[in-house]
Amino acid sequence: MIETPGFKVLRAVGLTVLSLIVLLPLYVILVTSVKPLADVRGLFTWFPSTVTLEPYVQIWSTVPLARYFVNSLVVTTCATVLSVLLAVMAGYALARLSFRGARPFSLVVLSTQMFPGILFLLPLFLIYTQIQRTVGLQLNGTYLGLIITYLTFSLPFSIWMLSGFFASIPRELEEAAMIDGTSRLGALVRVVIPVARPGIVAVAVYCFITAWGEVLFASVLTNRDTRTLSIGLRSYASQQDVYWNQLMAASVVVSLPVLLGFMLVQRHLITGLASGAVK
Repeated sequence: MIETPGFKVLRAVGLTVLSLIVLLPLYVILVTSVKPLADVRGLFTWFPSTVTLEPYVQIWSTVPLARYFVNSLVVTTCATVLSVLLAVMAGYALARLSFRGARPFSLVVLSTQMFPGILFLLPLFLIYTQIQRTVGLQLNGTYLGLIITYLTFSLPFSIWMLSGFFASIPRELEEAAMIDGTSRLGALVRVVIPVARPGIVAVAVYCFITAWGEVLFASVLTNRDTRTLSIGLRSYASQQDVYWNQLMAASVVVSLPVLLGFMLVQRHLITGLASGAVK
């Protein structure tokens, strides 16, 4: 297809408009986060008359943001590590091993992505309540309950992604390793996993982002001690006032771990997603 000068101009204009739509809310967040609260309460100005970093200092004392940060880090890290470990084993089994029910299992795993998450909110809460009454294991308001909940959403997609990625790796690599005396588990650890690193990184990033910013289940399955960042941000809005500058500053701080992590693994993430999608 030959691109005419007019088409290039229209494409440039369209991309510029889309970029502004994406960047404008981020600019508003950054500008609001460096304004005094008195300036935020007035009419919005695109350029702050007074720039201050006090909101970034006050966010830690207005609400227990450090505790929320630790809660999110614990839950997200555990959910990500468990999801990746289980997905590696299940995805490798689906890609390499022949067993009865493999095809139906794959379809069931994929079909779980058809249903909205809110559909499982009340059933999970009732199941956790029944488990506490029956065996005395408390899941509501605990790290364990939230980790299990996040696994139910991230694990099916992770299994499907990694099974396609493992299937694209030549079997000859594992067979050569097993001929040399390595077991199948050894071939998986020493040969397959290093080759599948882009796909594993992509799955890990997906699980981390999904758990880090989740709001719906965290609002029901956590309490004051286990509240995560996505729920803790609401604490900047009280019945008397809303600390908009601190809320925006906290939003910037909360976004930094995901942004930095994405920048570090961007190359592996794009390669992994593309390979899994093609397969």
